[in-house]
Formats: sequence, structure tokens, C-alpha cells
Amino acid sequence: MANLSMREAYGRALADYGAVNPKVVALDVDTASSTLSNFFEKRFPDRFFNFGIAEPCMIDAAVGLALAGMVPFANAFAALAALRALEQVRTCVCYARTNVKIASSYAGVSDFKDGPTHHAISDIAIMRSLPEITVIVPADGNEAAAFVPLIAEFDGPVYFRLNRAATLPVSSPDDELSIGKGIVRRQGNDLTIVACGSMMGRSMQAADALASKGLQARVIETHTVKPLDTELILKAAADTGAIVTAEEHTVIGGLGSAVAEALAAVRPVPLSMVGIHDTFARTGPDPESIMDACGMGVSDIVNSAMSVIDRKKA
Repeated sequence: MANLSMREAYGRALADYGAVNPKVVALDVDTASSTLSNFFEKRFPDRFFNFGIAEPCMIDAAVGLALAGMVPFANAFAALAALRALEQVRTCVCYARTNVKIASSYAGVSDFKDGPTHHAISDIAIMRSLPEITVIVPADGNEAAAFVPLIAEFDGPVYFRLNRAATLPVSSPDDELSIGKGIVRRQGNDLTIVACGSMMGRSMQAADALASKGLQARVIETHTVKPLDTELILKAAADTGAIVTAEEHTVIGGLGSAVAEALAAVRPVPLSMVGIHDTFARTGPDPESIMDACGMGVSDIVNSAMSVIDRKKA
């Protein structure tokens, strides 16, 4: 499903897995035609619940369903799931450690037409700060689909971050995904690029550009931002001596911060974070244009790589 948008790949996979596991239920907030949880609704109308525009109520209901032994997937726009429903997520999902799966669509700036109020550029930071929750950010449609059964069978709260649009395909149906374990997508010893989500494809393109300059970048996909695969990150730091992080998110509190925390405690190396730098992203004609304008372009990854290489040499 790598050629599908994340939301469509997810929606179809959720419906398919619903046929396998009758305990799976889906909840939405009048956005099923956008999150594409309507694939599940059409096949299992008696296991689908629409709450209107009421994200906090949906989360509370998901908690009740989880306590009754069901496996609820609560679907909403990422900006609203992470902000409007935050108290319910913190207290009823995380503190109570209920088995709720929060499928947050339209993440990052992928909801380009609706502008800053609907962009989700701080949701990773918010969710990562909450105890007990696992944060997963797939790179493409194939991974978005492949993670559905893994998340459903995982015991505990999960925040599943999905883009609205298609992203550059980087994964393979043969990949062995494991929650909490990163993937080395490309080998290299000059520096390491650590990325998640839509920035994975751009990171692979940046590695190609660096190779043309004679620099071999190791590229690591961290689909699980929490818990971070610290062992893999520290090994890369030891092997390459310089790291660039890349995420469709603010650089404050997200993947870059998680990597910096891991390195600072054990093995500090030159580090540069590619992402949104303490600003709101504006409306644009498409997500790619906004990402380029906000410092998340392939050239930004390349320039950051050259910077950390220089600092490594100093």
C-alpha cells in the first residue's frame, strides 16, 4: 500500500483487520470520510461509533470500550486529538493505562488547506511527555497498514500519527516491523540521519545527494518515537560521530529532542535538527510546499549534514 496515502492505507487495513479480530471497534468525530475510518464503518456498522464534533467524549467512550474488553481505535485529526482531548488522554488513557489506540490523521502540515489551527506540529512533543503511551509515526502507506495489527495486539495506549497525503515510499511489504525497534534504511559511516514519518523519504533523497558529494550517510527510521530505540541511536553516534534528525514537527520536544536527550546522557556528538523552528506553518498550495518553506526540504537536510560534518572535524 505504499502508493496510497497513509490515511487510506490505514483505513483499509483497519477494516481488513476488523474481520480478523471481532474485538476491534472504531470511533470517530464526524470526520470518518476524512480519516477514512468509514471503510470500517461500511463493513462493521454495529462496531462503529460516531460522536459528533466531540473529541473528549470520544476518548472517554473509547476508555469504556477498552475496559469492557474491546480494542478501540479512536479516530480524529491529530491537532484535535492532541489538544482538545488532551485531558482525557492524560487522565483516562495514560494514567489509567487503558488499551486505547488513538489514530490521529492529518498530522504535521498535511492538512495544508485548513492552515495553522489544523496543523499538528506539536503533537509528538505533547504525547511523548505523557507516561505510559507509545508513539508511532509510520513513514508511508505500506507501514501505516502494516502497523494496524501490531498496534491492535499491543497491550497499552498508542498514539498513531498519520499523514493526510501520500508520502515518498520507503518501506517494503517484507519489512519486519517491531514496535520500539528502529530500522537502518541505508548504511554509511560519515554521519547518521535519524528520521520519522514523511521526512523518511526526503532523508533518503538527501542521502543520495550527499553521496554525490562523497559522503555516505547512514539513514535510520525511528517509526517508534517513544520508546526510542536508544541502543540503535547510540551505536550510530559511536560509528559515525554526527547526527541529523528530521521530522514534520516542531524541533521543540519531538524526535530531535528525544535523540538529543539520549545522546546527552551517554555519547554527545554534533547534532542538527531539521523541522519547524518555533513558528506556525502557514497555509500553502500543498504539504510539500509548506514543508519546503518551513525548513524541511531535502536541501535543509543536506545543509544540516554538511554542518555536523564540519563540526565533527573541528
